[in-house]
Amino acid sequence: MVIQDLFTAARKIVFKFGSSTLAGEDGTMNTVFLNEFAGQTADFIKQGKRVVIVSSGAQVAGLSIMDKWARKKDIHYRQALCAVGQVQLMEAWRKVFEPHGCHIAQILLTQDDFNDPIRTLNMRNTLFTLIDEGIIPIINENDTVSVEEIKIGDNDTLAAQSAILWSADLLVLFSDIDGLYSKNPKEFPDAQPIEEVRDIDQVRKDISMGAVSDFGTGGIATKLDAAQRASSYGIPTILAHGGRPRCLEALSAGRQKGTVFFS
Repeated sequence: MVIQDLFTAARKIVFKFGSSTLAGEDGTMNTVFLNEFAGQTADFIKQGKRVVIVSSGAQVAGLSIMDKWARKKDIHYRQALCAVGQVQLMEAWRKVFEPHGCHIAQILLTQDDFNDPIRTLNMRNTLFTLIDEGIIPIINENDTVSVEEIKIGDNDTLAAQSAILWSADLLVLFSDIDGLYSKNPKEFPDAQPIEEVRDIDQVRKDISMGAVSDFGTGGIATKLDAAQRASSYGIPTILAHGGRPRCLEALSAGRQKGTVFFS
């Protein structure tokens, strides 16, 4: 009931989606999932909740129309692919929210934006203005200009930073696993789920991290880092599977399990 209680109490929620959640089996955008989630989010908004989405998927969306670049590893091609894909990604989100009367806005950020107090203030003001006007901000890293010196690196971290910036009540990290396990459940059938975490440092010592996902840039380590960052500001974090049927509705009703991280 802990997850259900957190959803009930939260008014300001940040949802983060990794590429592994947004991509279908063929590696292109999962439009069925997007449509389903948009409907659930619209229902949340009707209940008086406010929502921010942190969405990966620019490369996935880019490959949907530029598959000839799939094998190109040069940084300039990867950034160009993200430039193409970001347009497709936002168009996909716009299309699924439009039937529900919901407008979206794009915000692209780098670590430099969070490090500069003037930019941070402007980001915060824009975020609050959009949400106050009933618009759903969709945040992603600005991969087209990001280099190592200013790169956030993964959207788990970006989601935590966005939740802190907005003073969110709850951060939800949707992934391709059902939560935190004692070891990688895809490799070890005896892996045990961990439903609540109050000491992230201890968990790091106790579990086997495993490898990163096929589509994403992060792994379980980045999710622990994000949860710890958010928890230090009193924001609880939920890690859950984004590919389960009507995942948002199921989590908020207590029908789907995940892992909750508390401060």
